[in-house]
Amino acid sequence: MQTVECAVASEIHLLSPTFDCEQFDHEHADVHLAVVDSNLGPLAECSLWWSHTPPLPNHTVGTIGHYHADCDSAAETLLALACDRLRRAGCSYAIGPMDGNSWRRYRFVTDAGSEPPFFLEPENPPQWPLQFAAAGLCPLATYISSLNLDLGQKDIRLTKARERLRSLGVSLRSLCQGELESYLPRLYRVCCEAFRNNYLYAELAESDFVHQYKKVLPVLRPELLIVAEQRLETVGFVFGVPDLLRESRGMPLDTFIIKTVAILPRRELSGLGSVLVGEVQQLGADMGFRRCIHALMQTGNMLARNISRVYAERIRTYSLFAKDLCA
Repeated sequence: MQTVECAVASEIHLLSPTFDCEQFDHEHADVHLAVVDSNLGPLAECSLWWSHTPPLPNHTVGTIGHYHADCDSAAETLLALACDRLRRAGCSYAIGPMDGNSWRRYRFVTDAGSEPPFFLEPENPPQWPLQFAAAGLCPLATYISSLNLDLGQKDIRLTKARERLRSLGVSLRSLCQGELESYLPRLYRVCCEAFRNNYLYAELAESDFVHQYKKVLPVLRPELLIVAEQRLETVGFVFGVPDLLRESRGMPLDTFIIKTVAILPRRELSGLGSVLVGEVQQLGADMGFRRCIHALMQTGNMLARNISRVYAERIRTYSLFAKDLCA
């Protein structure tokens, strides 16, 4: 086996034809590493970021993403090489799996449960988190997804919250098919302000945000993207999407996913997140869905957890791993 480092997408394509080199460029990775067998090709590979990564107090963060490993021995070599490369780039902390930052794909499934994977969810073989652990990366943060099996459930607290928000001039509406793309800059501004204080938040250019979300526009049901507007300003939204993987398995398309809830951090908007979740679940029921997945909530985000636990039970657990490169 030999190790290879590439910093140009065309070189990566020659090395690994199945790797999405366009993704490497769009996501601004710094280098791509691979452990290669002369006969079999790449046995393990990943990309590294150190130029555009999340801030962490007292550390310079590098991230390990685009991860794939076919065998444990190649994974061991790759992850040792990745940590050393990040250290030489000036990083003191390695975090993964993370494709640069938390706007993109990150986390491993560490407890799959019995529900099949859902649309836009990270997927991985069970050995990948074990390979990270064997390389000395330890769990840094935990996330869960939960399932609501009864969309007829009501949160009795929402009536007063709706009335108070209405008195402040806050109204809710679903987007129309023709305005989805043009509305993306507004959603971007809400996300930037709403998530600014989240763990491992990193800034993302508006053009990158729009590029990322435009890829899923063709499969969205605009009714499931509900925005909250106060006069002329967008102050929050909930983004739901059908679980299209169920159709590909020959299962009924009876499930949708709450992917994102974002609210501007203003005291007067207290309760808006709960109202939006209640609204989209009721709308989903009216559209014929029977189930709703509350996706990828950090266990430390008590606001999201408190909204979700009114309706849903945990079905999946995920972990993000890290290693102190100075220890």
